[in-house]
Amino acid sequence: MTKMNLNADMAESWGPYTIGADEALLDIVGSANIACGAHAGEPRIMDATLQAAFRQGVSVGAHPGYRDLRNFGRVPMDLPPEVLRAELWSQIGALCALGKVRGWPVTHVKPHGALNNQAGSDPDLARTIAETIAAYDSELILLAPILSPLAEAGKAAGLPVALEVFADRSYEPDGQLTPRSLPGAVLHDVDAVRRHLRLMLEEGAILCRDGTRLEATFHSICVHGDGPAALAIAKTARQCILDAGRTPAPLPQVLDPQG
Repeated sequence: MTKMNLNADMAESWGPYTIGADEALLDIVGSANIACGAHAGEPRIMDATLQAAFRQGVSVGAHPGYRDLRNFGRVPMDLPPEVLRAELWSQIGALCALGKVRGWPVTHVKPHGALNNQAGSDPDLARTIAETIAAYDSELILLAPILSPLAEAGKAAGLPVALEVFADRSYEPDGQLTPRSLPGAVLHDVDAVRRHLRLMLEEGAILCRDGTRLEATFHSICVHGDGPAALAIAKTARQCILDAGRTPAPLPQVLDPQG
């Protein structure tokens, strides 16, 4: 694999709250995951971010999550499948409508926060998410955590699947992200991120918090855009990709190198 994608979550501002340095990140990343108004964001922010991504040639994806602004979509929920399906269709559909009007189509979907984490360990939830996306548009790329039921469910549903690792999060031996409540779950130091990514890129494996090595091929690296070191971490991640002899690229080009 000569191409590697770098993605970031964006469009998370809403009302009087400004979150993240979206414009600056769009100079660094290849793909933007746009919040769809449930856990964060609102239509005018979604539209502005999509247009900015278009100008930069950055591919865009829907980033749907639980409808919970207060907790930023990071609190687990247990929604009936029919409720979750309606939520996903409405959030993905809203961004796709903006993309159609602006001439910059949505090419992937990445679940947010607790929804993504739960789908990383719950096969039934993962299947519901994947089948719901496929029912809307089976050509949408599912950006899913490596070694997760969500990735397997996406393949079973006939979706193109891109596998993702996190630049600024540590992993447990089961391949899950370290819970944010535990020390070392989030890497705030640029040097720590550099070491973390270089090892993963060079060895083709997740290196877990306890030293466990899990072999895994991945297509994309996620950086968070809402921390004080977000831009420095994003620049470091891009440089790690280059240092590993890879070419940073939008997500569709990574899955289709001829694209």
